[in-house]
Amino acid sequence: MEQPIYLLLENGSWFQGKHFGAPACPAMGEVVFTTAMTGYLETLTDPSYYGQIVVQTFPLMGNYGVIPQDFESGRPRLTAYIVKEWCQDPSNFRSGGELDTFLKSRGVPGMYGLDTRALTKILRESGVMNGLLTTQAPPYGEGELAALRAYRVRDAVRAVSRAQPEEFSPQAAGPHIVLWDFGAKQNLIRELEARGCRVTAMPASSTAEEILAQRPDGLFLSNGPGDPAENAALVETLKRLLRPTLPMMGVCLGHQLLALAHGAKTEKLPYGHRGANQPVKNLRTGRVSITSQNHGYTVDPGSLPPGAEVSFSNSNDGTCEGIRYRDLPAFSVQFHPEACGGPRDTAYLFDDFLRLVRANRHCGEEREETVCL
Repeated sequence: MEQPIYLLLENGSWFQGKHFGAPACPAMGEVVFTTAMTGYLETLTDPSYYGQIVVQTFPLMGNYGVIPQDFESGRPRLTAYIVKEWCQDPSNFRSGGELDTFLKSRGVPGMYGLDTRALTKILRESGVMNGLLTTQAPPYGEGELAALRAYRVRDAVRAVSRAQPEEFSPQAAGPHIVLWDFGAKQNLIRELEARGCRVTAMPASSTAEEILAQRPDGLFLSNGPGDPAENAALVETLKRLLRPTLPMMGVCLGHQLLALAHGAKTEKLPYGHRGANQPVKNLRTGRVSITSQNHGYTVDPGSLPPGAEVSFSNSNDGTCEGIRYRDLPAFSVQFHPEACGGPRDTAYLFDDFLRLVRANRHCGEEREETVCL
């Protein structure tokens, strides 16, 4: 008989299920849920899930198999993966295998056969909490619960960023964009390449001097994991890069770090926004778009300095989803405009960024410190 596996939450609740994937228990992490119905491969390989146990609310995962071309990074960074049911017989002409084998090969433990919607309801009502995937059966004592409550995701950006600079489309004739990698999804690079850009991806540990030495036409601040306020050194480096001759665009963690560099504050959300169905409103046009999101923190709009204004808001809870900076050629969004595997409503923001880059490059030919907005 198959040995059961258990998920223990820090509030003492526990769930019994079945094991699939790697035999890497016990596994401790922050338990979060995503409402995406598709895109499980992108979820599994998104570096922003570092240190987290990811719960899929949609009941069936793995039905189109494993497709390496759809990965967002070289390997999974999440701690564990929880689903209601996984498909053991995937059907897709691009499939190169099935979910269980993939998780085993990458050292990621999985759990299935539990009521994932009941688990999600606890997280929605009580807030995100830490959890332990274990083969140890209940009851559980105060020792296990104390260890869970003490767990924190630390040094997340350093753990997932690339170690060395890397060039993409080096022969491209378009603008040279430096992508500062805090845990970047591969589709950010694909979107820039598709628009004719030469892209240099730089490690999170890069200094301001190393970034400027690349002579970028624009700086792209990537997504990434963890508490944005933990990255004090990154924020200080970013402050040294704020200048009218360097256009910037930030996404997710990059959005939060850009706000922190302007003196704003961030705060943790009760259970975050994770999924592909988050509505955001463009406050300039009134248009509402459906977006892909993966974050647990938000920028406090009341802490924004003069010259910075909220450009997008979440239509569900009113939180800040974008910021425009009037004193610099810079803007940022909390959601994912690259949205692989969807939706594609806000991909136009890459075009907006490149228009800003080209306008500043043209102005720079005429007068070095001019900003075109």
